[in-house]
Amino acid sequence: MRVTKLPANPTPVLKVLIVLALALTMSACSWFRHNGDPLDTLPLPQLYAKAHNDLIHSDYSAAEKAYQRLIARFPSGPFNEQAQLELAYAQYKNNKPDDAYSTVNRFIKTDPLNSHVDYAYYLRGLINFDRTSGVIERAFASEHKGAQTRRDQGYNLKSFDDFSELSRRFPDSAYAADARQRMIYLRNVLAQFEINVAEFYIRNKAYVASADRAQYVIEHYQEAPQAGDALAILCRSYLALGQKQLADQTRQVLALNYPDHPYLKDPKWPHSPSTIRKLIPFSGHY
Repeated sequence: MRVTKLPANPTPVLKVLIVLALALTMSACSWFRHNGDPLDTLPLPQLYAKAHNDLIHSDYSAAEKAYQRLIARFPSGPFNEQAQLELAYAQYKNNKPDDAYSTVNRFIKTDPLNSHVDYAYYLRGLINFDRTSGVIERAFASEHKGAQTRRDQGYNLKSFDDFSELSRRFPDSAYAADARQRMIYLRNVLAQFEINVAEFYIRNKAYVASADRAQYVIEHYQEAPQAGDALAILCRSYLALGQKQLADQTRQVLALNYPDHPYLKDPKWPHSPSTIRKLIPFSGHY
């Protein structure tokens, strides 16, 4: 069989094809190089300015991306510290509470003496504060309070602790006053949750359990408006358990501190919710 030998040198046509291929390759490389992520080449001040501008214009996804690139490229310095706080806020506003909580916790642990650490505690409290309500509950604002007191209270407790730590560590912080107001609200929500559970036990004749819940409110949330309800439930529970002396003492305390409480005129308070009320979403029943 005859073998045809290839020419040692490329033909003119082949030379042209090679040159075109090389030109296209170089052009493609140049195109990819110039169309890469500009966040990887921006100087530090400009990168922070872009991230901050995205944040104040509520483009939280873009802000988050820019802050993350800044933190990765410049792992130390004042820009990095500020970027971490603003990243946490961007994640919080972008409905990423887990990411935001992780970011702000990392900031507190790595830089506890930072001049803005009080804001970090405040933001951590806000993240948990907003996790206590769902989308449906926000749509029904008038029923929101009842729904709040039926949800798991874990985030409420965490938020209360975060605001409490801020108030204790930084009593003169610009965020302390708002934190204290939120603590009052959370205290009342937590107290109402316990009252709701105590009422459930009353309706199911679990009087020891209802007395325990009422006593817990009296001991831990005595300044909450629900303390009067707790005394009334405790009194009714003692009567059902045959503890008349304790019931009389509790009733006297109730009458002294809450003379207008409905239990003093209606010994069957609290009443079971009606069948119709049970069908209403977020009505606060169990």
